[in-house]
Amino acid sequence: MVKFLKQNKAVIVLQGRYAGRKGVIVRNFDDGTRDRPYGHCLVAGINKYPSKVIRKDSAKKTAKKSRVKAFVKLVNYQHLMPTRYTLDVDLKDVVNVDVLQSKDKKVTALKETKKRFEERFKTGKNRWFFTKLSPNPYFAYIIPKQK
Repeated sequence: MVKFLKQNKAVIVLQGRYAGRKGVIVRNFDDGTRDRPYGHCLVAGINKYPSKVIRKDSAKKTAKKSRVKAFVKLVNYQHLMPTRYTLDVDLKDVVNVDVLQSKDKKVTALKETKKRFEERFKTGKNRWFFTKLSPNPYFAYIIPKQK
């Protein structure tokens, strides 16, 4: 089988707390590990998207609207939908599996990830990645609303 879920591939999380959020694969484990004996990957993504900035906004308001909130998570391959996009953000040195073991490391990794995502957003690259998913009827079948 062809391995198409590779590093730096943009994906959409389909299940769990971050369902409907966009992320990027940092590292993949095709054969699984002892703890998780199934194909999974380490995903860094956007928990809170930046708001739309308009011309009349002040510099302070523009800075506030340009904020991004990030997440880091190990996700099963079956809970991801790959996209055609790739993201050239180098997160491999910041985010790894050891980061998820302790709260302190995770907080510092999230801050660094947030900084790199915001930097990427402000340069105007990968515009699709920083926009919310449109409420397309197609996604209504994939991501059912929670009751």
